[in-house]
Amino acid sequence: MITYSLATIIVLVVVLIVSMFKILREYERAVVFFLGRFYEVKGPGLIIIVPIIQQMVRVDLRTIVLDVPTQDLITRDNVSVRVNAVVYFRVVDPKMAINNVENYLEATSQLSQTTLRSVLGQHELDELLSAREELNKDLQLILDQHTDNWGIKIANVEIKHVDLDESMVRALARQAEAERARRAKVIHAVGELEASKKLKDAAMVLNEAPNAVQLRYMQTLTEISNDRTTTILFPMPIDLVDKVGGFMKASSVSTDPEHKIDYP
Repeated sequence: MITYSLATIIVLVVVLIVSMFKILREYERAVVFFLGRFYEVKGPGLIIIVPIIQQMVRVDLRTIVLDVPTQDLITRDNVSVRVNAVVYFRVVDPKMAINNVENYLEATSQLSQTTLRSVLGQHELDELLSAREELNKDLQLILDQHTDNWGIKIANVEIKHVDLDESMVRALARQAEAERARRAKVIHAVGELEASKKLKDAAMVLNEAPNAVQLRYMQTLTEISNDRTTTILFPMPIDLVDKVGGFMKASSVSTDPEHKIDYP
């Protein structure tokens, strides 16, 4: 009987001694409590925890990826959308993460959801679709300020999806189509304006050099008179056209009954 009791005691002592030694990985820390009061943060490596009078809570220091559930919100221009995001954060102070908040994972998740709804609801739909980088920075700054007392550092916040109703998608498609039509008309008008300015400059150059008109006329005939054309061209000098025009004008003046011609 004494031998059995002694063996039991020896086994218990061995179990207690073995349970005193804890091994923490490089990314883990142990928040140690001594009789319920905070004692110190230990790790990584081999640490000793006195059974019964000391307790240990493991804390992971690696970056945690938190998927924020889809949130229904109304933008500032009264458009109903569904938005979800992802938050990257890590524990930088294990003592504060354990002592200042009951469950830092759940607390960060709930805070991310409420912040996502409140911040994005202050912006219009166009900003949600085009200014995501600025919105991500605003969300990260707000979350980082609120989680500072929890010993948590928000590394990044990314808006993943912005889901719209089918009616709103069709409205945006019509808006984009109208915008493209407007740009096409503006580009066409700008092209006409530039072309008119170039034609004006060309006319001024040709007016200063009358021979250039003849050269341009001959070049145009060369371009038109190719092998595949069925058009017959009869070149006529421009000077002859001017003379014919002047003769016709003189004839119309001479046929006027009120016009008198004095003969020598």
